Amino acid sequence: MVDISKIRAIDIHTHAEEPCGCHADDGYDDLQSTMAGFFHAPWKHPPTIPETAAHFRQQNIAAVIFPVDAERETGYRRYSNDEVIELVRQNDDVLIPFASIDPWKGKMAVREARRLIEDHGIKGFKFHPTFQGFYPNDRMAYPFYELLEHHGCIGLFHTGQTGVGSGMPGGNGMRLKYSNPIYLDDVAVDFPNLKIIMAHPSFPWQEEALAVAQHKPNVHIDLSGWSPKYFPDILVRYCNSILKKKVLFGSDWPMITPERWLADFDKIAIRDYLREDIVKGNAARLLGLV
Repeated sequence: MVDISKIRAIDIHTHAEEPCGCHADDGYDDLQSTMAGFFHAPWKHPPTIPETAAHFRQQNIAAVIFPVDAERETGYRRYSNDEVIELVRQNDDVLIPFASIDPWKGKMAVREARRLIEDHGIKGFKFHPTFQGFYPNDRMAYPFYELLEHHGCIGLFHTGQTGVGSGMPGGNGMRLKYSNPIYLDDVAVDFPNLKIIMAHPSFPWQEEALAVAQHKPNVHIDLSGWSPKYFPDILVRYCNSILKKKVLFGSDWPMITPERWLADFDKIAIRDYLREDIVKGNAARLLGLV
């Protein structure tokens, strides 16, 4: 178990990747290498979960980690939630498992999610509307959300532009429109007790994200996927004021390292007394760790 008193931060947004070569027949390696170039990531092959755990242990940072299941839209074989859970269990001093199930799987998705929650204590699920090809307020996903709300789980949704497919012909089929955070306003209305995290500064819809997070008590924002030095001024102002308890540190590992993110965060105009909450306290409370 993660000892909150001993770690310096909680990274709410990290990715589990299979060892390089597992997707030689479906194009996933090409997607990963192109995205690594987009982010200037400091690795040749995506790190494994044990390698991720070792890195975060060295940095004294806990991390929420998850795969992304987008089999229907992309054809890429998913990384099994059960395999992720088992590897995370071996490294649970620093890693906290979330799961991912393509919402297009319908009743199968709900059935798997129920098993993961009831048998493994999974506290959250990652959704990537652009990668999975759906609007978050599509009613086909509502039985899934209903289950999460019932069990007090977190829904973590990618928002804004994505590095996935960036620079590839046709964006590798990725449609940015699905990740406008305004669609999560409907979800927050229809599931008022569902804990929602909107991932990333939501370029080019930053103000929509801030409006939804301010208006809906159950909505938070994670700050992953961007170096803080590129945060728009309005996001920094909201972090310093009305959203100070609703913004969360996230790196988007392995594309951005947590130490790089935290070093850049130290250089932006965040009030000193708010920094610990943003990098640790807010996430600890949302995850039920305190």
